[in-house]
Amino acid sequence: MEKIFRYDDVPVLDTTSGQLKGYFYDGAYIFKGIPYAHADRFQMPAESKWEGVKEATSYGFVCPLMSQETPNGELLVPHRYWPMDEHCQNLNIWTDTLDGNAKKPVVIWLHGGGYFAGSSIEQEAYDGSNMCKQGGVVVVSVNHRLNILGYLDLSPFGEKYRNSGNAGHADMVAALKWVHENISLFGGNPDNVTVFGQSGGGMKVADLMQISEADGLFHKGLIMSGVGNATMLPSCTGDGRELVSALLKELGLTENEVEKLETIPYPELVRAYTKVSPSIAAKGGYIGGAPLVNDYYKGSPLEYGLRDEARDIPVMIGSVFGEFSFAPAAFNKKELTGEAASDIIKKVYGEHTEEMIQAFAKAYPGKYPTDLLFVDRAMRQPSKQLAALHAGKGNAGTYLYDFTLEFPFMHDKIAWHCSDIPFFFHNTDRVEICGIPGVSDKLQEQIFGAFMAFAKTGDPNHDGLPAWPPVTADREPTMIFDRECEVRMNFDDALYELIDSILPPFNLMTAMETQDIQH
Repeated sequence: MEKIFRYDDVPVLDTTSGQLKGYFYDGAYIFKGIPYAHADRFQMPAESKWEGVKEATSYGFVCPLMSQETPNGELLVPHRYWPMDEHCQNLNIWTDTLDGNAKKPVVIWLHGGGYFAGSSIEQEAYDGSNMCKQGGVVVVSVNHRLNILGYLDLSPFGEKYRNSGNAGHADMVAALKWVHENISLFGGNPDNVTVFGQSGGGMKVADLMQISEADGLFHKGLIMSGVGNATMLPSCTGDGRELVSALLKELGLTENEVEKLETIPYPELVRAYTKVSPSIAAKGGYIGGAPLVNDYYKGSPLEYGLRDEARDIPVMIGSVFGEFSFAPAAFNKKELTGEAASDIIKKVYGEHTEEMIQAFAKAYPGKYPTDLLFVDRAMRQPSKQLAALHAGKGNAGTYLYDFTLEFPFMHDKIAWHCSDIPFFFHNTDRVEICGIPGVSDKLQEQIFGAFMAFAKTGDPNHDGLPAWPPVTADREPTMIFDRECEVRMNFDDALYELIDSILPPFNLMTAMETQDIQH
């Protein structure tokens, strides 16, 4: 069927910020680069206003990064790169109707990249067209300030810098407010909003549950590979006095000249920060780069507990089998003899190899024994902990999943960080490595259907999946997303208990450095 483009007859919308003109293509109205706020460096976001009709046909700037990205691993996670600027508070909208009375569910995407990198359009899979058309929802994706632009506390140096340590999160709250006030123009229901994100974006979903200013601006949350504990990403506490004083000194400025930090070229600020922050970090001092625990942001739920208001927000929480197992395979696991597989596993588990193989086979029947080496220790356990905390603290539904698909790459590579995103967005056709005949289309409908059901009702159950019960205080059902989807109860508790009794505590940086242990 021919794809249709329209522009001239697409109506101008009167938003609270000004008039807006988008376009229509292949069944979706698309609005790109909408400024939801404006902020000078280290300042809180202010309401965005413009004169005349703003053409929303180009993506807006993305936040500057602290280091140059080098394209790599594009088969695993295909990326898009885009012009950068500090004034990056913009969002994109995909909708299949501009009927103000349509009241369609709204889903708001928060991108990954930790708190320091990424953008709303960084990955090919982030495009919202298929989701809005296939799911009957209004899709929004958000850019906000990152790294030292979004998370550098200057509050000891003046009231104008209050909460600058959470500027990036304040941007997200401003985006939620703009959506709440305007999304009905795009066919959306401001009273049925789901925020969802992966990796750092998943962390942001949990963070918003801990911010009172976001209360009522969203009603459900999907956290994808985005729950970490304090050993992976410690909370930012304290204040920025020592760090900012060191920055000023490195830049040849006095504390009376702190405002000059607002205009120093970004690369120069990054250079100074990179030089002075390691010694402060080594002492356990504040170096920013993540949200600051204070009266505004109440801290990670696993460290500080859930706010009462977060208890009644339905959540889906999940991770993928391999998460950070990006390293190329050094062997063809399908051709290994049992003895050869044991020899490889023995390099990690030594005398415990046989009991580990047996425990793994019980937890993941049908997987190859060497897949044991890539079992995620970064996200799955904290995700289970957050699910238990949420389920035990409120009446809202808590749904847990594990994405365990193998892909036709390097001898059936197990699912890695970001590999589930195309399935949630209904975008497997945009990601080449997802081309698995007889598998991808079916699994995509199952995963996408679960997310759309959740966005509409707070419950991911639908006819294409087995019954998926919520987590409770005494049971932990997990939906396994794979070639055959099934629900399993507390299936990997014993496996993790055994792993943790043998291996040292998990450290993400060490894991990334040694993930090719099979060599």
